[in-house]
Amino acid sequence: MGQLIVDFSNWIWDTPMLVLLMGGGLLLFLYSGFLPFRHLGHAIKLVSGKFDDQNMPGQISSTQALSAAIAATVGLGNISGVAIAINMGGPGAIFWMWMSAFVGMATKYFSCTLAIMFRGKDANGEVQGGPMYVIEEGMGKKWKPLSVLFSVAGVLGLLAIFQANQLTAVLRTVLLQPNNLDSGDTTKWILGISMMLIVAVVILGGIKRIAMVASKLVPFMVGLYFITVIIIMIQYIGDVPEMLKLIVVDAFTGNAVMGGAVGAVIVIGARRAAFSNEAGIGTAPMVHGASKNNEPVREGLIAMLGPFIDTIVVCTLTALVILLTGVWESTENDGVKLTLSAFEMALPGFGKYLLMLAVLVFALSTMFTYSYYGHKCFNYLFGPKKANYYNYFYLVTIVAGAVASLEVVVSFIDGMYAVMAIPTMISTIYLAPKVKAASKDYFKRMKAEKKY
Repeated sequence: MGQLIVDFSNWIWDTPMLVLLMGGGLLLFLYSGFLPFRHLGHAIKLVSGKFDDQNMPGQISSTQALSAAIAATVGLGNISGVAIAINMGGPGAIFWMWMSAFVGMATKYFSCTLAIMFRGKDANGEVQGGPMYVIEEGMGKKWKPLSVLFSVAGVLGLLAIFQANQLTAVLRTVLLQPNNLDSGDTTKWILGISMMLIVAVVILGGIKRIAMVASKLVPFMVGLYFITVIIIMIQYIGDVPEMLKLIVVDAFTGNAVMGGAVGAVIVIGARRAAFSNEAGIGTAPMVHGASKNNEPVREGLIAMLGPFIDTIVVCTLTALVILLTGVWESTENDGVKLTLSAFEMALPGFGKYLLMLAVLVFALSTMFTYSYYGHKCFNYLFGPKKANYYNYFYLVTIVAGAVASLEVVVSFIDGMYAVMAIPTMISTIYLAPKVKAASKDYFKRMKAEKKY
């Protein structure tokens, strides 16, 4: 069964997803007139909350929505996912992660604008957003099978099994194994159950509690990680230009993978970028669709900052630490253990503890937000009365993720992400003209009111 999951994931990401996410994202990027570059400054101003109106329909503010979305994306995809990308595709994979991020900004702009433009209501009359509602409200009832496909894949693909797996790995490596206290599967079960209980305290309080915790954790975790990485980079500052050059050169030679197979490097970079920033997968529109905002374009502008912060900033910092310390060539470690080796080499004695703290906060914040995403999908399929049952299913799978193998976990999540991307990208491209028309109207009004 495990091998079937791995084979399916490898097949669907080999060409179909590369064309859909990278090709579709590039199409949206060009169609928008390079909007992510032209309006980045205005998007940053919007995050201040200056334009927020608490009387609008929705459950959370736009800034809280961005924090919750970043809590889901700025996580182990940036620490472990980058290490996996370098291990599988060499330094060049990072370049293609960058390219995926730039087109991903356009994808998120369009998809999250649509999440406000075409919101729906559940059986309780609560305003809801996300690709499933965009498809049904924006494209019509005949497209509902796409909504169902997205939601089924979301229920399975948005489990926190990867986060549980990698957090367990780093806690065992740092705290238990050096002191010979690790007793194998027993500690995995203990750590898995402990994580489940911590996550339960937050997610059973609903989106408002999740957003509140995320809005406090995200600035802390990004700041801590950023400072630690800068300290490491200062030690190797003279080698930074050479490493950046290596990333670019290897992207077009593929020297580090499969005897120069550039196509393989592109696939690996795009695949890891999708897991890292989730642009085109459809998760961010679910949380941005819950914001108190009646300006769809404004929400899209705020949302597009996610891939920039996540991939261009945080993933690059992680990659530089791994490349500068040389651990990617001198160790057989994979995933979070590779990043752990880099931190320990650069900051002997305490580097591993700083990374452990960052991983702990990253993983938990992601687990909190993913539960909301899966809950929304379950709510769409079975209604709000049964939706809370999903939380208990979600909590149990955290324990399962802690004891499963990394390869199967990564492949399962990647496969489900790919399935989720199909309806998300189809609806986003189909409805893109409506976003473009709304964009022209929005910027015209902002300039007339001298708010731009």
